[in-house]
Amino acid sequence: MVGRSRSGSRDAVTVSFGAKFARSDQFRLVFREGMALVEAAATYLDGEGRKEARKLKPPHSLAYATESMRLTTRLMQLASWLLIRRAVSEGELTPEQALEEQRKIKLPAPGTEKPSRDVSALPPKLRDLIAQSLKLQDRVVRLDEMLGLHRMQSGAGASNPLQNQMSRLEAAFGAKPE
Repeated sequence: MVGRSRSGSRDAVTVSFGAKFARSDQFRLVFREGMALVEAAATYLDGEGRKEARKLKPPHSLAYATESMRLTTRLMQLASWLLIRRAVSEGELTPEQALEEQRKIKLPAPGTEKPSRDVSALPPKLRDLIAQSLKLQDRVVRLDEMLGLHRMQSGAGASNPLQNQMSRLEAAFGAKPE
């Protein structure tokens, strides 16, 4: 964003995309969808899914156990990411604190996580929840990449001490120094 100073000259004003995005309607929509999916999966796995799992024979019962655990883990990682982003936008966490918390979250590269080969034998509702969670995961991973968080988490600036300091300044002040 470019503005004019009192002297009439043009001054560059940097707006943090991450901070702006976290307060956007688009983020709120992704957040609501993610939390609704977590709730839907928990309700299914604790109720109808439990009944359906009892009807499965080996090796499909093993596939059910494996995929339901992977689904739960995936959704908890996504919920953590969403909650951290929301906490930053609401001032509950500083960007530096959020970065530290996000180091605990392991997001895979988009499209790399695939269900087991026995997924077609699983109940349709579980397959649908898996598909929805993979779609949400790909969205979150793309958002994470767009926000540049994956580079900061992976220590991309670790080999360059100046880059490390610049990243810390950016995290502290919410803008890149010129």
